[in-house]
Amino acid sequence: MKPGAAAGFPWRLAGRLAGGRPDAGRRGDACVIVRFRLTPRSSKDTIDGLEMTAEGPAFKARVRAIPEDGAANAALERLVSEWLQVPKSAVRLVAGAKSRVKSIAVGGDVNEIETRLRAKFSAL
Repeated sequence: MKPGAAAGFPWRLAGRLAGGRPDAGRRGDACVIVRFRLTPRSSKDTIDGLEMTAEGPAFKARVRAIPEDGAANAALERLVSEWLQVPKSAVRLVAGAKSRVKSIAVGGDVNEIETRLRAKFSAL
């Protein structure tokens, strides 16, 4: 079973974990894949809860940007970067460019990122 999948968390680890052992997820750079359900044209940029989607649980995100020319996706990447306090370069959209449900890869120390996600998850 994948880390994070047991409790229905809206994220999973990908790449290699600490100690060099491979994760059951995708191979590549070490990152955490986080699922978001995006609502563009909101009154504010915020992440405010969890929602069940067809793909599984997802963090609910709202951005002021409109869904044209990737503006809402870029706003989500900035929002996630600020929310998790990671560099903007560590956050990138990996799936769902034209969908409301998006998968965002957050690169870096997977243990630290997962700790931050668990704290955000429990605070909701």
